Amino acid sequence: MQRYPDIEIYLAQAPIEALDAWLAASLDAPPLSRAGKRQWRTTGHLDGKKVPVLLVEQAADGFASLWFDSDATPWPRDADCARSAASALDVEVRCSLGGWQPGDDPDRFWRVQPDGQEDAITWPDSGK
Repeated sequence: MQRYPDIEIYLAQAPIEALDAWLAASLDAPPLSRAGKRQWRTTGHLDGKKVPVLLVEQAADGFASLWFDSDATPWPRDADCARSAASALDVEVRCSLGGWQPGDDPDRFWRVQPDGQEDAITWPDSGK
């Protein structure tokens, strides 16, 4: 399975305390700290490698963006991270369908529900 160079997911809600607990368990990351208006940062570690993490609240259509700027995450692909986050945080999570290529529809996303349901959606205009 191809490992993505970075991971980005979108969270319907961004509960900071729950995110801190999940990031600590997944990446041995210290708590998120404010890094500007609606931005939070931390740096996790996995297998001796640093994993910079950026949370941007209200980044897209009411969703927060959570970006891991490293390929050294516990998840090979965005969808794997989305499943973990949806389960751990009990929130809807969206991510890209896969590695984006020129000509791909930029509005197609993968949606993961906290109950484990998953489907492809068009976002925005996908409804809830």
